[in-house]
Amino acid sequence: MDREKDAAGSVRAADKVMSLPALLENLACRRASGQRVVFTNGCFDIMHPGHIGYLEDARACGDCLVVGLNSDASVRRLKGEERPINPQTDRALMLAGLASVDCVTFFEDDTPIELIRAVRPEVLVKGGDWSVDKIVGSDFVFSCGGQVLSLPFRPGYSTTNIIEKIKALRDSRP
Repeated sequence: MDREKDAAGSVRAADKVMSLPALLENLACRRASGQRVVFTNGCFDIMHPGHIGYLEDARACGDCLVVGLNSDASVRRLKGEERPINPQTDRALMLAGLASVDCVTFFEDDTPIELIRAVRPEVLVKGGDWSVDKIVGSDFVFSCGGQVLSLPFRPGYSTTNIIEKIKALRDSRP
């Protein structure tokens, strides 16, 4: 779990972005010291205040927040050929720069189920637009004695709405 720290003693954002083997080693150390792991996932294509609040709420559910980030290919399959707007390395670095996020790792599949099985979080969370019974991995986490939460949704924030607003501005130009 030795990670480089900056002058203020904080872990550098780039050091929070990890391969799966490095993440699992990190989590083993955290669990050995009694930490409770929280997992969430998403595309996080264009960061907005809804994401920030959601990630802060997710982190408050435990001691270590792991974010599974959809790879670029995964985002394209889920959202269409025009997405993602930001490449996965940029999205990961932005997430890792947040104090609420402890670890970021990528997943290539359309769902994070294999990543969830590998991480074995004590707490699995998604935003309030997901009911607990529809959250991918909920059955697995429950079977391991974990907790699954659907956190309150913050209305008014949407990456899709931001993209549509930008397109409307572009289209309204003479």
